[in-house]
Amino acid sequence: MKPCIPCNSKPNPCLNFHYFLLLLSLTSTTLCSSQSPTLILPLKTQEISSGSFPKSPNKLPFHHNVTLTVSVTVGTPPQNVSMVIDTGSELSWLNCNRTRNFTFDPTRSSSYKPIPCSSPTCTTRTRDLSIPASCDSNKLCHATLTYADFSSSEGSLAADSFSIGSSSGTSGLVFGCMDSIFDPNSEEDSKNTGLMGMNRGSLSFVSQMEFPKFSYCISESDFSGVLLLGDANFSWVAPLNYTPLIQISTPLPYFDRVAYTVQLEGIKVANKLLPIAKSDFEPDHTGAGQTMVDSGTQFTFLLGPVYTALRTEFLNQTAHILRVYEDPNFVFQGAMDLCYRVWLNQSKLPQLPSVTLMFRGAEMKVTGKQLLYRVRGEVRGNDSLWCFTFGNSDLLGVEAFVIGHHHQQNVWMEFDLHNSRIGLAEVQCDLAGQKFGLTV
Repeated sequence: MKPCIPCNSKPNPCLNFHYFLLLLSLTSTTLCSSQSPTLILPLKTQEISSGSFPKSPNKLPFHHNVTLTVSVTVGTPPQNVSMVIDTGSELSWLNCNRTRNFTFDPTRSSSYKPIPCSSPTCTTRTRDLSIPASCDSNKLCHATLTYADFSSSEGSLAADSFSIGSSSGTSGLVFGCMDSIFDPNSEEDSKNTGLMGMNRGSLSFVSQMEFPKFSYCISESDFSGVLLLGDANFSWVAPLNYTPLIQISTPLPYFDRVAYTVQLEGIKVANKLLPIAKSDFEPDHTGAGQTMVDSGTQFTFLLGPVYTALRTEFLNQTAHILRVYEDPNFVFQGAMDLCYRVWLNQSKLPQLPSVTLMFRGAEMKVTGKQLLYRVRGEVRGNDSLWCFTFGNSDLLGVEAFVIGHHHQQNVWMEFDLHNSRIGLAEVQCDLAGQKFGLTV
């Protein structure tokens, strides 16, 4: 999930997602390599009831999210906490408000160390946070974090010992000890003690733990899968195609420098390359137009001109096999305006043209039921509604291309921080856990 970034006069380039959970169970496997231990954890999704969210007759709310939750021990003696793994965030944090359940109590940890606001950690390493760190009345480093789902947390930076899975503890990890937390979301989210930032910022968990890479694989069939923290090579994983991460050293108002940004260069529908100039995929002088790979986003969103070209061609190629839902007032999630009527008793969708996202050096091919999403609770006569799983970023006020997890299913996703690249390979993700001997 991407943190909210203040945007002056432009709309806030933030998405609001809360719908699915990816859950990591307590069991794990550790592989030893010549570099550092590799942690492998089973992955499973849990769907939150759509009745938890408000809904109007025509425009459905934009409440979808994927979160990875993992059990961690923090402090001395260790306290058990549950943290949401967020690839769109940098600073990890724990709920230190003792008036709430599921908290971390810093007074019970002899290794807990608050960070003063004069520390280099506070003055220099917090530069990529969306809201600059400040100094509180006790001269401690104060952090305020806001997120796209309107939740927020506020508190002091500190350091303590963290252990994950069967690994030994790592001391001195910097995190936010938050005593003020606002979360408008579901009860499931409130059960998490905190958040584990996984982006490329210097304060993210993967950066501080010095993992050279991490990977995940989400199944299309049963929503199981695997999360791997560390460096390991497996002969059964198909050769990865790599696309480099885009880095811009100059701060730009609409470019997230610590996001997993790649270069989208083209899109094909079936075998037809869309007539889109490469410049339409490139960030402009303000940084608007970057392409982010984000597991915290459910679907994929494209900037207006690119989305329009894709929508038009997909419409043309499906004109004789799908019935368009003709209602200009119906926009799924506020950005997905291409929907179809499908018979309620229809057992499967017709053969659909694939959509291939062409990155620099790699491709992501979206096929079959990943192209259409059934809108739960929406029935028109004897028809259910299915919407195209690509949306228009412009309708959300988002100045970016965002590649969501729905289109990452059955793809081994490797985030190689050491070599600044992302690797992709088609994999049967429901078998990945079996290969590692894990049970969900």
